[in-house]
Amino acid sequence: MTQTACRAQVLTPLRLERMALEHGMRAAPYVSGRGPQGRAPRTDLPTVVAGVAGSLAPHVRPADLVVADRLRTGRTEVALPSAPLLAGALRRAGLTVHVGTVETADHVVTGAERRRLATSGALAVDTESGYLAMQLDPTRLAVVRAVVDTDDDPLVHPGTLKRGVAALRSLRAAAPVMQDWLDVCGDRTVVRAEPQSFCAGVERAIEVVERAIAIHGAPVYVRRQIVHNTHVVADLERRGAVFVHELDEVPEGAVAVLAAHGVAPSVRVQAAERHLQVIDATCPLVAKVHQEVRRFTGAGRTVFLIGHAGHEEVVGTTGEAPDHVVLVESTADARRVEVPDPERVSYVMQTTLSVEEAEEIAAILRERFPALQAPRRDDICYATSNRQQAIREVAAVTDLILVVGSPNSSNSLRLAEVARAAGTRAHLIEDASALELRWLRGARRIGISAGASAPPSLVTELINALAALGDLQVTQAGGVTETMQFTLPREVV
Repeated sequence: MTQTACRAQVLTPLRLERMALEHGMRAAPYVSGRGPQGRAPRTDLPTVVAGVAGSLAPHVRPADLVVADRLRTGRTEVALPSAPLLAGALRRAGLTVHVGTVETADHVVTGAERRRLATSGALAVDTESGYLAMQLDPTRLAVVRAVVDTDDDPLVHPGTLKRGVAALRSLRAAAPVMQDWLDVCGDRTVVRAEPQSFCAGVERAIEVVERAIAIHGAPVYVRRQIVHNTHVVADLERRGAVFVHELDEVPEGAVAVLAAHGVAPSVRVQAAERHLQVIDATCPLVAKVHQEVRRFTGAGRTVFLIGHAGHEEVVGTTGEAPDHVVLVESTADARRVEVPDPERVSYVMQTTLSVEEAEEIAAILRERFPALQAPRRDDICYATSNRQQAIREVAAVTDLILVVGSPNSSNSLRLAEVARAAGTRAHLIEDASALELRWLRGARRIGISAGASAPPSLVTELINALAALGDLQVTQAGGVTETMQFTLPREVV
């Protein structure tokens, strides 16, 4: 079999490696050859280099796959933005995958030299990838290596045959994923929905934790996720934040930060009883809703809270007056809800709702309860409204929408729902590794947005990963400039 003309190519240094892959692909990979003499037939195509390698890290075992996010050859090092997208696809295929640096040497590395390389932080070493990268565009290059040998099981060893067979089986199992990769390679346009990513409340909450750690030292305890994004939480954990579910997990007298979503008064009472040094990172827009509930219920009114059960913001808001707050989740709820005194009713909203859905629910309540009193100002936050408006514009001109955000992020979920309501396929993804290759089939114009709690770096990573599949033109739609800033709590100023 020979490589046919296509929009991308797969290279293997050895024929044995090609044989492992070709049964899972429509055309056999091109055998590029070993070492510095290896050659790529085309240098202008997205390329996957696949083969075997030696492990440099104790946790990387025979038959594991290593997907390179960096290639290092001597003093030359290049980044491969393809890594998260391809690694995620391979993991979903049930393979054990590690992502990290692959070292390339011009000879088989063993013994003391191998142990020295291991101290560099690289996960694996091969004899081809780095040299091929010098001929290719690293921004369109992916490298997958199956581990044959380790420091404690070297290449020249009676067990090499068994390990080699296992590594080749891993490559064979990876072949259908590589074919999927080839199938979605091509030129595309990305339309960024602006604004996106961090809002002022999220920036404030993250800075509160960072400053608390700088002032008090680690650990600083945070009740619940400071914002609903796993990447943000993991980063703050590395810096010294300890996330707990409830304050009874915090040592008495310790520093405790309350998350951006707000808490019920009972939580503040518990903090006082435990003599905690409390720093309140509640978003000021959420705090405004709490204030409205206190004002309405203090005047003897029942409050309809339009929101989603179980969301931390709703739990905290309800806690202000649990006997006088009625949760309304849907239009069906709005049509059947009853209150003791229909003449003394008000409503508030969760700040991260879909604007259109929330207004539809509010309209039904206004029709049923003519005396219904509204908040003085809209409760849905400016960032939520801006991002939803932008994604509507983007959905009108794209085939597919990707929203970067965690699945427990209400505003991120709403963005995907708004896009679908506009008639465009949409998926919420944690990061580039969660993007399924099949979603890209037939999608030539892709809209990208990010929830208000998603780091901007994740959007950059996603765009770079898409660029590894072919020429990518990046434009934007929306474009509202957000200038909102919130002051920090006095405890961290």
